[in-house]
Amino acid sequence: MINGTTDPKFARLRDAFASCFADGLEHGGAVAVLVDGKPVADLWGGHADRARTKPWRRDTLVNVWSATKGIASLAVAMLAGQGKLHYDRPVADTWPEFAANGKGAITFDQALSHQAGLDGLAVPMDLDGLYAWTPYAEALAAMAPLWQPGSRFVYHALSFGHLAGEPVRRASGQSPGRFIAEKIAGPLGVSFFVGLPEAQDHRAAEMIAGPKISDWVEFMLASPYPHSLRNPSLKATQPNGRAWRAAEIPGANGQADALALATIYGSLASGRSALLSGEALANATRPRFDGVDASDASPTAYAAGFRLKDPAYGGKASPASFGHCGWGGAMAFADPAARLGFAYVTCNMLGFDDGVDPRRQRLIDAVYDAL
Repeated sequence: MINGTTDPKFARLRDAFASCFADGLEHGGAVAVLVDGKPVADLWGGHADRARTKPWRRDTLVNVWSATKGIASLAVAMLAGQGKLHYDRPVADTWPEFAANGKGAITFDQALSHQAGLDGLAVPMDLDGLYAWTPYAEALAAMAPLWQPGSRFVYHALSFGHLAGEPVRRASGQSPGRFIAEKIAGPLGVSFFVGLPEAQDHRAAEMIAGPKISDWVEFMLASPYPHSLRNPSLKATQPNGRAWRAAEIPGANGQADALALATIYGSLASGRSALLSGEALANATRPRFDGVDASDASPTAYAAGFRLKDPAYGGKASPASFGHCGWGGAMAFADPAARLGFAYVTCNMLGFDDGVDPRRQRLIDAVYDAL
């Protein structure tokens, strides 16, 4: 059963969402859409646990993995808009220790577009060090680049969060999770957490690892650039533990519902965002890289932390679209040309050989067909 509401114009989205369950692709999740800053769809269904004892509810939260990166990038963009951070300036201007071992010239543009040569740590790091923030940040600041900064793109799966988050902390005086809570989620009245309070644990969905997830991890670890996923290594079910949920990992552990993400991106797409001026948004979303990810040979394009020209946005999305996907299925993006904010979240981490998730493609196609 699909719960929630849609504008009559978007009735086909409900059918598309229901088909994902009928075809055995979905276990539990939600989809939300805003147009012109107004909600036109807010749907959810299925179960929030493997045993199917917890129905998915309107306020169910789920770990959205790398879709968190888009919100961390928004935090940087807000500070850049205030003149507290500068994309074309070295990261070390804000984080002096970062200049160690030949990193003094690495700019925010490079760091946020996965061109910093820091796709993982050069020293062993356990999960406790990641969760504690400071050990991971200090190790990142102390290391030498793994390859020449600016010479290529290699996805910075975990380190991105600290490359963005430590400057946010230093420029704002708040941890990245607190900044996002007070400057983004709070003003918009949405549920998005980087560092989930224990009192909200009852809302968190259980992550379920699909059969192809391990195949994807093995493929990435066999690439010439395995650092992103090896140190520390993560399991798809990591978010089911309190320690992961409590930590602030701005590259991977955002907890959100679909409406929260759609509202954030819908605000940006509407042209009337209270978070960013039009000039600041244009600066944040201009291209920094357009080429091939050296780690998996896939075409990729990035702005300052936002992914551009992602095939997952669908064939009808405008070239101006920006956002970020997450491991196993989550997706959120803005299409300014359509004044659209879209988000899909799921606890069922399937993974697909060609990288295209049929669930979200059905949903996105239904949305654009309704516009």
